[in-house]
Amino acid sequence: MIDNKIVVGITQGDINGIGYEVIIKTLSDARINEFCIPVVYGSPKVAAYHRKAIDMENFSFNQIRDISEINSKRSNIINCMDDNVRVELGKVTEYGGQGSVSALKAAVDDLKAGNIDVIVTAPINKQNVQSDKFRFAGHTEFFASEFNAAEVLMLMVSDTMKVGVVTGHIPLSKVPQTITKDLILSKLRILNETLKKDFAIRKPVIAVLGLNPHAGDSGVLGTEEQEVIIPAIKNANENGIIAMGPYPADGFFGSDNFTKFDAILAMYHDQGLAPFKLVNFSTGVNYTAGLPIIRTSPAHGTAYELAASGVASPDSFRQALYLAIEIYKNRGMYKELLKDPLQVSDPNAN
Repeated sequence: MIDNKIVVGITQGDINGIGYEVIIKTLSDARINEFCIPVVYGSPKVAAYHRKAIDMENFSFNQIRDISEINSKRSNIINCMDDNVRVELGKVTEYGGQGSVSALKAAVDDLKAGNIDVIVTAPINKQNVQSDKFRFAGHTEFFASEFNAAEVLMLMVSDTMKVGVVTGHIPLSKVPQTITKDLILSKLRILNETLKKDFAIRKPVIAVLGLNPHAGDSGVLGTEEQEVIIPAIKNANENGIIAMGPYPADGFFGSDNFTKFDAILAMYHDQGLAPFKLVNFSTGVNYTAGLPIIRTSPAHGTAYELAASGVASPDSFRQALYLAIEIYKNRGMYKELLKDPLQVSDPNAN
């Protein structure tokens, strides 16, 4: 922290998408600078291009060479690209991928060094970031590798629901063979811990979804529920985790059942993210649980078709920034509680 403000590192994402638009629209609210210090890792040249394209001439970044020059009252930007950068709006380009990775790695270096407190990532394109130096399916896998996390959890967060997934960015054909009792149990442990530590929920109650239609119908439509998911839930319960299910996904989201739980664990990516985004597309946040650091991201992608149009909503990115700050504060309180636990007095003691 600097001047009692949380330092928020922001990566530019793909320079040809809506990353800069949602970043600029979010940071143009001067009230942001009252409680945090934004530091964008990207390109002042690209930022100026997008700022002009969306007619935000009344906003400007404080350009700095490195974190030591930070201005605690402004939104700062550190250049991570050369001056020959070329913006090609709405296109998937090799340069766009290189810019995504260079900004990401520069921000992570400062995060590891303790120069920034949290990180918020703008959307990248999973195709153009691939190279000999970057072989990850997405942000989640990259951060897990960088911070030596044996297991992490993609957790989608909004005011109405929190949805985690057992399997993330893998082909649907590989989901059944990937799901094991140990993997489900690992994800439940991460989810239970993050709900307590990062979201200040004392006794989380977690709903677990089935894999097959109708949660297998007692083995008629698949045996994964009986052989894998139910044993994992029972094991979790025996270890103090309040997990219930498995629930058929269609009825669970079709009714108001999802409102009765603190979080939901889905078996695969689209099973959890499709209903989440249907309800929370404009305000949802992607949070990587299980890391020693705090990383959030908007729930949407690069949206090339909207690049520099001026119509992209900053709501999801703004919520990602707010959530990163909230989790940072919650972790601080959780740490204090562990250090100085409240002493419960015995009312019958003399």
